[in-house]
Amino acid sequence: MTTTTDERTLADLQREHGAALFRFLLGLTFGDRQRAEDLLQETLVRAWQHPEAFDAPYASMRPWLFTVARRLAIDARRSRQARPAEVGDVVLETAADGEDTAEATVSALDVREAVRALSPDHREVLVQMYFRGLTVNETAQALGIPPGTVKSRSYYALRRLARSLPGYSSSSSSASRASSGTASATCT
Repeated sequence: MTTTTDERTLADLQREHGAALFRFLLGLTFGDRQRAEDLLQETLVRAWQHPEAFDAPYASMRPWLFTVARRLAIDARRSRQARPAEVGDVVLETAADGEDTAEATVSALDVREAVRALSPDHREVLVQMYFRGLTVNETAQALGIPPGTVKSRSYYALRRLARSLPGYSSSSSSASRASSGTASATCT
């Protein structure tokens, strides 16, 4: 059976050296009170587990306690540096949602393939309007065609995309409906 330090001796040790030891550990932990408290507790556990330290020829237990505390702080620091840093709740709350990018990548590839399948005239209009952000008139000037032709080609290109991308038809249908409303308004 192992012997341990009696409770009264340990309580006296904590009362006599606890505050100074805590301040020392607070400095070693760069002001982290929780970590300093944990290290103080672990230091006192070591004193409890090693009653032979009380029999040493020291006038005070303080040097032994401070040495143990310093070594525990060094070990704890090395241990933390050996593993990835923990992330606090504040960082997690402000971090962007970790949405799955695979689905977005597959969608982009599907749209790219569907755009490639369009005729060159229809593809040119969509590239100018939707990928470069030009207006109908700017697209007409860039391609050297009338604005009505731009509207017509974009309408039919969007309809073709809606048919070739059935899983994406809800957003494509609203885009093609908006385009058809514009086209029919200018044609009347």
